[in-house]
Amino acid sequence: MSNKPARILTFKCKKCSKPVKVFLQKVSSCSHIQPYQGICTCGELTRYATGQKDAVQSYMESADGNWSHHHS
Repeated sequence: MSNKPARILTFKCKKCSKPVKVFLQKVSSCSHIQPYQGICTCGELTRYATGQKDAVQSYMESADGNWSHHHS
């Protein structure tokens, strides 16, 4: 069995409460975070991430969607 993250997750839209599918983003081979992103039919952007707490937090707080994880 492989330990890969799910490619598609479904969340409830914060704006209209409809289900919105978020897709695993291909960022890098960084194992610290698996970011997900999707757009609801109402146009609301939904983001989610799993992984290292600080990396997830910085991703969720980035407003422009151009987030990338940098190793310090």
